Amino acid sequence: MRRFASLYRELDATTSTLRKLAALREYFSAASDADCAWAVFFLGGEKPRQVIPTRVLRTLAVRTADIPEWLFEECYQAVGDLAETIAHLLPDPGSGSDASLADWVEHRLLPLRSLRDSALDDAVIAAWRELDASGRLVWNKLITGGFRVGVSRLLVTRAVAEVAGVEPTLVAERLLGDWQPTAQAYRALFAAERGDERAGRPYPFFLAHPIDRPVEELGPCEQWQAEWKWDGIRAQLIVRGGRPYVWSRGDEPMTERFPELGALAARLPDGVVLDGELLAWRDGAAAPFALLQQRIGRKKLTPRVLREAPVAFVAYDLLEIEGRDCRADPLHRRRAALEELVERVADPALHVSPVVVATDWNSLAAQRAQARDRGVEGLMLKHQDSAYGAGRVKLEGGGWWKWKIDPYSVDAVLVYAQRGHGRRASLYTDYTFAVWRGEELVPFAKAYSGLTDAEIREVDNFIRAHTREKFGPVRSVTPELVMEIGFEGIARSPRHKSGVAVRFPRILRLRSDKKPRDADTLDTLLRLIGPALPAPFIPERGEPRE
Repeated sequence: MRRFASLYRELDATTSTLRKLAALREYFSAASDADCAWAVFFLGGEKPRQVIPTRVLRTLAVRTADIPEWLFEECYQAVGDLAETIAHLLPDPGSGSDASLADWVEHRLLPLRSLRDSALDDAVIAAWRELDASGRLVWNKLITGGFRVGVSRLLVTRAVAEVAGVEPTLVAERLLGDWQPTAQAYRALFAAERGDERAGRPYPFFLAHPIDRPVEELGPCEQWQAEWKWDGIRAQLIVRGGRPYVWSRGDEPMTERFPELGALAARLPDGVVLDGELLAWRDGAAAPFALLQQRIGRKKLTPRVLREAPVAFVAYDLLEIEGRDCRADPLHRRRAALEELVERVADPALHVSPVVVATDWNSLAAQRAQARDRGVEGLMLKHQDSAYGAGRVKLEGGGWWKWKIDPYSVDAVLVYAQRGHGRRASLYTDYTFAVWRGEELVPFAKAYSGLTDAEIREVDNFIRAHTREKFGPVRSVTPELVMEIGFEGIARSPRHKSGVAVRFPRILRLRSDKKPRDADTLDTLLRLIGPALPAPFIPERGEPRE
């Protein structure tokens, strides 16, 4: 437990991916297999359900700390996290526990579910007395069901893979399904690759660079293939050994989340790997990303979700055909083979990403300017002779570039704020923004990135001096501060008071030159919502390549 608490401190104290990866590697190299199994479980986003009600835990903490309830509440509002507040307020901690993480979880935490009243209180207090300060914090987060720290499942998978000496995709595949955190299950992640496992593995994804020069400097326009930059989930669809596999760009297996692609895969010949985009697909055309979000993060796909948020695979490259790796073939040859394959399969869930035809760069730029009206993010530019690389590399003779349109932006008013986490736990860095609806400000977005450290301190001082009300860790502030908010997409949403939801909101700049009344209106946001996808985007099978 002591080692796991130390790992938690290290991960929480840095935003550096490399430092987090190093800390994870060190832990997995030193801890027991049983402890590593539980660490993979917790750090990968899994957690046992809350074992003690929040109300009971707060009452027990107040009694143990011997403080009045009002003082506990003031401390909680200052800290913003229940587990951390309790850890700070408890009497002097113990010297720490030498028991393993597995022992604490299996013999101390999970049995709490069967305890009641004084037996439950005694068990929790005994743990508090035994653990040191770091151990208390982790224990509190585990028993509240609120354990989280700034690492992704992908990063955990990568760390385990590096320690095991196997590929990350192999570890990710082995963690699929109902993986149980046992020592035996953890050791199985290290096993040598079996022949039947290779079938489901994707190729490294080839990533495009944001274009960093005038497009005219790329050479003649006819040497480049232009495609729309779709707003979906980048994925590889694999059929090997008669089985379908779907992988995201982040090396995350998604086969179980998109079962309808199994029917598509059954129509594809064996030994095929397609690179493309998973899109919500309705009425024969791509639908807004908001519809696809209904599928993301769901562990259980109900018939209603499958019916209301159907998907299709829009392919834009062929990486393997009849078991042959064809990534080294020039793009124009891979594209021709892809079009022939899709036409032959003739499945309504499989499409080829259409080529955007232009006579010169000016003509292509004019079409790019229409991207937002078409529900896409801009254009992809791919050299006709380019091979399919690995990662974000620049190939000789031309590679892949993304020519995105500028983000949406509106001026909005800061209305709520909450403290950050980790090194920003003492600063208000998580903000809620609103726009005008008549005489009322309605929240429409939350953002926490985009400001410099100096600007964050400036905004923090403003929030403390202009707090109107407190709602637990959240403060409402006097609506005086205006910021420009950028975002990639917008859609109607009945789940939000404003009636809209935006994608990837971030702060572009402080607008000290503007008064609150100069901020944008909800009507401005609503006018940004365009049609889901017009007729020109519906790919037609058998259409000759221009």
